[in-house]
Amino acid sequence: MRISKLYLLIALATCGHANAADLALSPWAPNLNAEAMAFVNTTQRLTASPRDGLQLVDAKGTELARFNGNFTSLDTRAAGSQTLVASLDNDRQQALLISLDASAKTFGKPLYLPTRDYAVNGLCLYRDSAANLFVFLVGEEGKGEQWLVGNGATLLSEAQRVRGLPLPPSAEFCQVDDGARRLVVNETNVGWWAYPAHPEADVKRTPVALFDNPKREAGAIALVPGGVIALDPKTAQLHLFQQSGERWVEQPRLTLPGLKEPEQLTLNGQTLLVRDDDSGKLYQGTLNWKAKPVAGEPVLPEVTAVRQTDPVGRQGDAADDPAIWIHPEQPSKSRVLGTNKKQGLLAYDLDGKLLQELAVGRLNNVDVRPNFKFGAHTVDLAVASNRDHNSLSLFSIDRKTGELREAGEVPTPLKAIYGICLFQPASGEIYAIANDKDGTFLQYRLSAPDGRVQGELVRQFKVDSQPEGCVADDQRQRLFIGEEDVGVWAVDARADQPAKLTSVIKVGPQLHADVEGLALYQSDKRDYLVISSQGNDSYLVVDAEPPFAIHGAFRVGLNAAAGIDGSSETDGLEVTAINLGGPWSQGMLVVQDGRKRMPEQAQNFKFVPWADVTRTLKLP
Repeated sequence: MRISKLYLLIALATCGHANAADLALSPWAPNLNAEAMAFVNTTQRLTASPRDGLQLVDAKGTELARFNGNFTSLDTRAAGSQTLVASLDNDRQQALLISLDASAKTFGKPLYLPTRDYAVNGLCLYRDSAANLFVFLVGEEGKGEQWLVGNGATLLSEAQRVRGLPLPPSAEFCQVDDGARRLVVNETNVGWWAYPAHPEADVKRTPVALFDNPKREAGAIALVPGGVIALDPKTAQLHLFQQSGERWVEQPRLTLPGLKEPEQLTLNGQTLLVRDDDSGKLYQGTLNWKAKPVAGEPVLPEVTAVRQTDPVGRQGDAADDPAIWIHPEQPSKSRVLGTNKKQGLLAYDLDGKLLQELAVGRLNNVDVRPNFKFGAHTVDLAVASNRDHNSLSLFSIDRKTGELREAGEVPTPLKAIYGICLFQPASGEIYAIANDKDGTFLQYRLSAPDGRVQGELVRQFKVDSQPEGCVADDQRQRLFIGEEDVGVWAVDARADQPAKLTSVIKVGPQLHADVEGLALYQSDKRDYLVISSQGNDSYLVVDAEPPFAIHGAFRVGLNAAAGIDGSSETDGLEVTAINLGGPWSQGMLVVQDGRKRMPEQAQNFKFVPWADVTRTLKLP
């Protein structure tokens, strides 16, 4: 965010509007002892109390059901006939999840999160587009966590920690806008912040409203579509912020007359409940302010991974590009190769177990082709771009065992080698096409007539900016290349042909920079180009033939049943249409996962059945 925008937000929050109208409040349920409140429906409400536990009450505050205990903090999500409830059990010092059947007036079996090594100040719920339910914990000294706790109307038998999240050091309150996938958190002496709530999102925050005024205090939050309602306990005022593009604009404030220390806030439509901590009493009012709905990011369909690899052996941005080697006789014994650009080449079985690790240096991209003449022997070939030496690293693959061995190196004049892909026309020779960060592409004919690998430079061309991903369509002798901030191009793959670029798709509403991995799904029925749209953590499927019709985009989401997180920030990917057996009967998609969650570990690769992509996008 530009500094000028930040100053504007601070000015809006500090100056606000000179005139603040009073909000008409009336006492509600004077006999209730409640620390937190939530609406269940139009006629029923839920309260949390250190003395009276969780209470389901009617519109007048009469108790209908109770779950005994000592509770503070409260959030809910409707789930069919059930209401899923999150609260803090003060006696156990643990967060609790429990289902409530409001019509039957019964509570279900509680699910407790493990005891944390910090004091939990507050919590809030988030439901994603796949109906996964998460709880955010807001803790002391800026500690925050996101936990997976349910799916649909069902709570898990055991909560799963998804990620840690650094939060403001004095945070106590949070709320999540499910549709906008936005977490809003207070910072007592500073203001209110917004964070991406989706577990695959990058950890970043943007200000909703900030102030530099000791007479102000950032307190509890309630959300409406397109707006944030924030409580200032010191001034006993409600601040109403309307989203406007990348910033938030303050609306006329509302004063809460008669309240000395308003602490808690909940909203259902226009009906507001607020608690005065000074008296312990609850008040009700009608809020006649509506935010204008804001168009959100389109919700893309999701598939899930059913396998994932062991994490790579280096932290940070390490895993990069996969390739799939097909066993010529037993496809179920095929291998997934992956690069670790801080270490070397990795080989996994189809369940993601690490089988081989070749520590040959900083390999970036890798590709494979069969039937390479290596002296008197025929092997399959893997080639990777080696950033340590600005060279091509070659590996032989035993066609019976799948074992990889170093086979040699081809030097290049590139200054910053980056991506690579292989091309094998019907004549059988293998070409390597490598690129540089400056846009240069070099095409080499590879050979090893005497058992020593060599590369003959046969063509050179250039794009205007940084490329990386590329893939060759051997059948049509066409090369697809990605220019990260521009789009995808097609070019003749033959070395004796001019490198005339034809646009396949440009960066825009459907393809978000950076354009990263490219892969081809080629079957008897249809051929597709799959593109990693890294800027919005999605994957785009287009026809591999002109006019390159777009079939849609999807994301790889969290698989709660298998305990596998989704994928995001994807660099490389690969796909095959070959029946590899088991879940891969219609082929397999492999994507690099740039943010490993649940648990948080080094990066890895996710395996997705292509059948799920076909069904999700309704591919012909």
